Amino acid sequence: MIVRILFFSLVLTFSLTKLDAQAILRGNVYDQETGEPIAFGTVRLLNTDIGTNTDLNGFFSLGNVPAGQYTILLTYIGYDSLTQSVQLQDGKIAYRQLRLQPNAVNLTTVDVSAERERARSDIQVSQLTVTPKQIRSLPSTGGDADIAQYLPVLPGVIVSGDQGGQLYIRGGSPVQNKILLDGMTIYNPFHSIGFFSVFETETIRSVDVLTGGFNVEHGGRISAVVDIKTREGNKKRLSGLVSASPFQAKALIEGPIIPWNEDRGNSISFLFTGKHSYLDQTSPSLYAYAVDTSYYAFATADTTLAGLADDIGLPFSYTDWYGKLSMVGGNGSQLNLFGFNFVDAFDFAGLAAVDWTTSGAGANFTLVPPNSNIVMDGLISFSSYDITLKEGDAAPRKSGVTSFGAQLNFKYFGNNNQLNYGFEVNGFNTDFSFENFIGLDFEQRDFTTELSGYFKYKQEIGNLIIEPGVRLQFYASQSAFSFEPRMGIKYKASDNLRFKAAGGFYSQNLISTVNESDVVNFFVGFLAGPEESLFRPGTFDPTNHRLQKSAHAVGGVEYDVSRSSTLNVEPYYKRFSQLISINRNKLSATDPDFAVETGNAYGIDFSYKYESPAWYLWLTYSLGYVDRFDGEQTYFTIFDRRHNINALTTYQFGRDRSWEASLRWNFGTGFPFTQTQGFFQEIGFDQILVEDILQGNFDLGTILAEERNGGRLSTYHRLDASVKKRVELVGSSFMEIVASVTNIYDRENIFYLDRITNTRVNQFPILPSASIKIGF
Repeated sequence: MIVRILFFSLVLTFSLTKLDAQAILRGNVYDQETGEPIAFGTVRLLNTDIGTNTDLNGFFSLGNVPAGQYTILLTYIGYDSLTQSVQLQDGKIAYRQLRLQPNAVNLTTVDVSAERERARSDIQVSQLTVTPKQIRSLPSTGGDADIAQYLPVLPGVIVSGDQGGQLYIRGGSPVQNKILLDGMTIYNPFHSIGFFSVFETETIRSVDVLTGGFNVEHGGRISAVVDIKTREGNKKRLSGLVSASPFQAKALIEGPIIPWNEDRGNSISFLFTGKHSYLDQTSPSLYAYAVDTSYYAFATADTTLAGLADDIGLPFSYTDWYGKLSMVGGNGSQLNLFGFNFVDAFDFAGLAAVDWTTSGAGANFTLVPPNSNIVMDGLISFSSYDITLKEGDAAPRKSGVTSFGAQLNFKYFGNNNQLNYGFEVNGFNTDFSFENFIGLDFEQRDFTTELSGYFKYKQEIGNLIIEPGVRLQFYASQSAFSFEPRMGIKYKASDNLRFKAAGGFYSQNLISTVNESDVVNFFVGFLAGPEESLFRPGTFDPTNHRLQKSAHAVGGVEYDVSRSSTLNVEPYYKRFSQLISINRNKLSATDPDFAVETGNAYGIDFSYKYESPAWYLWLTYSLGYVDRFDGEQTYFTIFDRRHNINALTTYQFGRDRSWEASLRWNFGTGFPFTQTQGFFQEIGFDQILVEDILQGNFDLGTILAEERNGGRLSTYHRLDASVKKRVELVGSSFMEIVASVTNIYDRENIFYLDRITNTRVNQFPILPSASIKIGF
């Protein structure tokens, strides 16, 4: 199969190379002062309708251009415009390296033309691009901005709790969302504390959040994709930063090994960063009031924890390292080598402990052949993830995933059209062991591979953009193919109004140990899909396949309200035709190891963005419905939040706008839960012979209502605030001081209610913090 796909790719590449009878213009655009690539800048040929935008690496390509003398016009926010003459010849490729000079005047004026231009040329259905600047604009818990805190601000994204909560995107559970770091899958991207991810904000170049209807470049997940890309190290000089807060300390250093050559455009640079949490050491004195031992008893299923003192602090710790070596060539080609190690530990008084480690390395590259209009990029990666949960005398739970991946992608640039195709190989080895509440063991040690190929064509026809694609997935352990057609379309009704739609079919073979019924679960393990027979919900009829599958349909309207503001509306529907989970509550060894459900997620998302020199405003409203059918009844999931509102505003003021104040408010209606109908005494078989069952005192059990998740918790709302001051020091060094308050009016937001003790367990109360950062 791999050989066939590779052969097809090579034949197609050779054929397309021969199609270019006309001229090709390509190039790279850089910042004159830093050497950083200019992403999504506008490149046009004057007095023609030929133009494009640069990509994330500052690269652009214009194919099938008639021969002749042209003037290139290059524009981007905050930079002086640039014009340059170029002579194009039939059958020849002209390459230009362009450098833009920052303009101090433009940096303080309102102009979102680059973003608008991208919206007009790309379909971007259910795609939200987050920049480091936007992440840093959020009032940050602990004084440190993090993508884990920003994602819940996006429409369609729900987080179930502050600690050990799960991330849900338009009805998809965490395992159904693919998280990528430089193209590599990260299985557990968020630390147990919930406020921080394994990703360092200072290294991020962009974050693309694809909440549904994504095209064929991505596969192996049935709900959403979060694609995080890191930047290169400083190409001109040695630089770095250090920061500290009560939550964590971090450091970053970067610089050139071979400085950027402005004439040839080549460089070699490095970047290395690390952070370590001290919350387990600082919280007993600073945040002891925030600890609820009942919460940890529930989260770890260890009731002995509930009686401990509340002055133990917040028992979370983590350490993250990430390094990158970047080699950039003079014609746009580049090679990046990267590696990481992420460690997380949750240790509650020695009675329950969760430890996990993720480590990995990879290489991604872009190859721009000098005599072809085909641009290639690829990735080779390897990673290992291991997690262990120890609870008193109980048998430990363990899960491990060792995986490798390889990708090769091709892009052909025409005039008003683009062709993308490629293939991917992924393999992972699972090692899982678990003992349920009655002592039944569940183990899986399996190795499987996934092979895939895709083809996508983009064509602009007047004001219409169409983007059909096909992805073919082969799952070796299931001996199953999945044919997945997908489509994206956009119609530009006017300069300010655009209509869009997307949809497709999706599949995956990865299963999580976290059940969709879990309010919180620190133990996040993974398994390959089952190889045993599965049955349709509520029947003994075998299923047609053993994969999780879904279909998406998304529509949308984009409207530019003014030069500074944009409104986006997107209705969506996801049909989960087969969902598979571990049957953790099996009562005998003959019961099936896996359970099957179906489900739906549908709703509508609204977002409004306003930007000016001093103000940034982001408003979202989501109306959502998420249900499942388990064979007996259709019920709303525990993460079904009917209404969700987010408001984020940032204001810069003072001399040189060195002060920044931010506010973020979130409102959400209550999550569903299954109501309690009554109680009974749990008498074990071993107790009948030695205890007086009429007069003895036994543990209480609960009788649940027949309607699953028929009740609703109270509404959630929280206000966060921060103030930031930047002080310029000698040369290029600076100091940044942040004071922040999470849950500023100390709202008691319920997390859950302990059924036995009738104890209410809330999410975090008010959490003030401060941080200091020094950069050079």
